[in-house]
Amino acid sequence: MAYRVVMPKVSDATEEGRLVKWLKQEGDRVESGEPIAEIESDKGVLEMEAFSGGVLRKVIGREGEIYPVGAVLGVIAEPDENLESLLALGAGAGAPPATPAPGPAERAQASAEKAVRPAAEPAPTPAEKVKASPLARNLAAEAGIDLSQVRGSGPGGRVVKEDVEAFLQARAAAPAPTPAAARPPLRAVSRPSPEVEFEERDLSLMRKAIARRLIQSKAPVPHFYLTTEVDMEGCARLREAIGALGDLPKVTYTDLIIKACAVALTRHPEVNAAFMGDKLRLYSRVRIGLAVAVEDGLITPVIRDADRKGLRQIAEEAHELAARARDRRLRPEEYTGATFSVSNLGMFDVEEFSAVINPPEACILAVGAVADKPVAEGGQVVVRKRMRLTLSCDHRAVDGATGARFLQEVKRILEQPALLAL
Repeated sequence: MAYRVVMPKVSDATEEGRLVKWLKQEGDRVESGEPIAEIESDKGVLEMEAFSGGVLRKVIGREGEIYPVGAVLGVIAEPDENLESLLALGAGAGAPPATPAPGPAERAQASAEKAVRPAAEPAPTPAEKVKASPLARNLAAEAGIDLSQVRGSGPGGRVVKEDVEAFLQARAAAPAPTPAAARPPLRAVSRPSPEVEFEERDLSLMRKAIARRLIQSKAPVPHFYLTTEVDMEGCARLREAIGALGDLPKVTYTDLIIKACAVALTRHPEVNAAFMGDKLRLYSRVRIGLAVAVEDGLITPVIRDADRKGLRQIAEEAHELAARARDRRLRPEEYTGATFSVSNLGMFDVEEFSAVINPPEACILAVGAVADKPVAEGGQVVVRKRMRLTLSCDHRAVDGATGARFLQEVKRILEQPALLAL
């Protein structure tokens, strides 16, 4: 039976998507469930599957174009089926939204702005010209590596993840740089030419979604914030002990914080909640979202049942999810359904910040850097590893004392990390 291939609605918030590329060409036979195209939503790139078998008789959607949800991208049917009725029904649906003709005022404004806009796109940097896998590019960007300095071992000299890791190992074996030189350089950002007044760039699908979500969160949700400082000496020793075992995955401070929050949520279930209009929803399962910075935005993969998982499993899962999030390859079920979120900017030397709640969650924990600080202890000044945590709460669901007790429990667990094993 003939049917139209349409832009799917990946999530409730999805309004449009980009057709990245067709995996099948016009005239190819496809089977039910077989991927036929790659679609980019506001959260990542997904494979779109055929609902039933047939032949891709008509390709309407153009690669690289953005289409609204429900727009017709193609038609699948048997070779002898008539497509006239389907094509007539979906006529024009596959075309990108038309832009209305500008009026005199718009033409005058466009003419005035044309003089101050760059005439061409900036030339690609040497790193952008290097053939590399997306995972290798993300890993290099995080480590501040110029890909043009990495020798590729993939097909045609393509740089793969293993090449970047080998480069990092070789750099680590070199003499240690001075503290100022050890900092990774800032990500290169193309700047408008000094001869022009400004440059306008189209918003990506992810940036559009972030703008919509922030308005939905910050405007109607009454935030309040609670901050505490945590002694992280115990966690630092625990990480060293785990690292010395050798055969276990690297455990980060973020992994420890996720586990601490998961344990605390089981003891304070009123924080593991969501405001639902005239009802308060209390979740029985702990699903923690981990904010991960990606190109042009962020995404929050979810570690499900984090209270039932050990540190090793959390560390492995968080590492894998973060890597695939940066590669824009998460499945929808892997970044939806969180009941509480954690956002860590400590790796950027941020000591303290307030995060915006991700609705309908009631809270999000903002994590600052772990730093050596002088503190008073036993009448003397000693240097200890300290970290600041700020809990953002939806006052409609969580009161000040409730949030404070939860934050106090997280602090207690992190300062006595043996509690993570109980």
